Amino acid sequence: MINTDQVHRRRWATLVVLCLALAIIGLDTTVLNVALPTLQRELDTSASELQWIVDAYTVVFAGLLLIAGAFGDKYGRKRWLLLGLGIFGVASVWGALCTTPEQLIAARAVMGVGGAVIMPSTLSILTNAFTNPKERKTAIGIWSGVSGLGIALGPALGGWLLEHFSWASVFVINIPVAAVAFVLGAVIVPESRAENAARIDFVGGLLSVVGLVALVWSIIEAPERGWSDPLVIAGFAAAVLILVAFALWELRVEHPMLDIRFFKNRRFSIPTISITLVFFALMGSAFFLSIYLQTVQGYDALGAGIRILPLAFGLTLGAPLAMAVAQRVGEKIPVVAGLAMLAVSFVVIAGTSVDSTYGRVLLSILLMGFGMGFAMSPATEAVMGSLPKEKAGVGSAVNDAVRQVGGALGVAVLGSILNSAYANRMASDVAGLPPEAAEAAEAAQDNIQSAVHVASQLPGGAGAALVDAAEQSFVGAMDVTVIVACAVVLAGGLLALLFLPHHASPAGKHAGEPPAEGEHTSEDGSGTGRHAASSEESDLVEAER
Repeated sequence: MINTDQVHRRRWATLVVLCLALAIIGLDTTVLNVALPTLQRELDTSASELQWIVDAYTVVFAGLLLIAGAFGDKYGRKRWLLLGLGIFGVASVWGALCTTPEQLIAARAVMGVGGAVIMPSTLSILTNAFTNPKERKTAIGIWSGVSGLGIALGPALGGWLLEHFSWASVFVINIPVAAVAFVLGAVIVPESRAENAARIDFVGGLLSVVGLVALVWSIIEAPERGWSDPLVIAGFAAAVLILVAFALWELRVEHPMLDIRFFKNRRFSIPTISITLVFFALMGSAFFLSIYLQTVQGYDALGAGIRILPLAFGLTLGAPLAMAVAQRVGEKIPVVAGLAMLAVSFVVIAGTSVDSTYGRVLLSILLMGFGMGFAMSPATEAVMGSLPKEKAGVGSAVNDAVRQVGGALGVAVLGSILNSAYANRMASDVAGLPPEAAEAAEAAQDNIQSAVHVASQLPGGAGAALVDAAEQSFVGAMDVTVIVACAVVLAGGLLALLFLPHHASPAGKHAGEPPAEGEHTSEDGSGTGRHAASSEESDLVEAER
């Protein structure tokens, strides 16, 4: 029996534990990236192995989210949170002790299992611990800020660790954090589960795992193999077919893992798209900004990480502020405003040149972080507020899955555009170079890092000319990339402006629940009727109206 008074008393302490667990998930998304050159050197890792050291985590994480959320709803969210922390901690120990690339890929895959179990548990526990709508909005704002904070802190922390310790330190850092979160979670976090939970939809779970794995694998492989590669096309085709089969199965099964009809509710579907686009922008921009700062501007990994760090400031400031605005005017305005700020941040980057100072990048990063925080928090609240509480785990898993897919798409799509535009510009730029530099151009056209490496082997004048051409080509390619990113984000903002309802479901009523007797359901899925709510909730309804 769950003690509701105890849950209420411990709600803010519970949020601290959830944020601690969430932080290591965000950190692990980016902290490893700065260690890749060291891993390549010390473990004699091939380019393909290096890619899968990063991607094994993402593929497993994304694939297991929905089934992990469903298990948490049925068997206990606290239990699954602790299980996930245990798996993540043990896999981190394994990762730190690895001596071969194959071992490290396996360890990262197991870390993905732990991450998939942790992530939906955090948001579903939060939703059940904070029953007051005003407090829940504040808590989700903090949760959203922390979820982005770990991603933004990763490069700086990774750079610092590598300056002082071995590559294993990027795994060791997870161990004490996971241990502390485990102990505090066991003592503080209340247990919650869906009342009268139906049996697990294993067929739907299997289809979701295979479909999401195929989708994320195809997105990740496309830039490397080529978007027209037969294997990539087959992967996308398989993903579409399996996910369509998943949707059809969920529509006909008596107790679906994810009721596809939830997507008819615009307070669920439109914010889901917004969250996807936020992470599309976050991961894609972090990818090309890191290259720009290190290769064009000449900072080392730590220096580049520190200069990306203001993104975290914007996120942590924007997320809670957005929820304060959402309490007054609903989720629509802050989501649209956040996506608009994101678009402006890309416009600022579009004017960057080889000789630009860091000030321009700083302004863009601050706008980007603030816009992400402003869009992400209200969108998350809309998604979770539109579902019945017994589906909190699955709702959280959907929220987390679209983050992973959006982030993978951001790196794949924006990375592909960047590389293609760079190669095209480099082809024309090398035409007027000295003959010895032009002969090396084919290798240099692959990416700017290769160009710098080739230039170091050429005579002084030719090498300098090649580096200059590569830098100009990269900055020009970055302009094309951010214009595409800006257009995508603006399209998402327009979609939210036109179709996202202004207001939350009244009186704490979830849009996914059937209306009570005497109530009717509005077009956007929000119930209204004569049943009274608590005085606090009624006040909130009046404020939002």
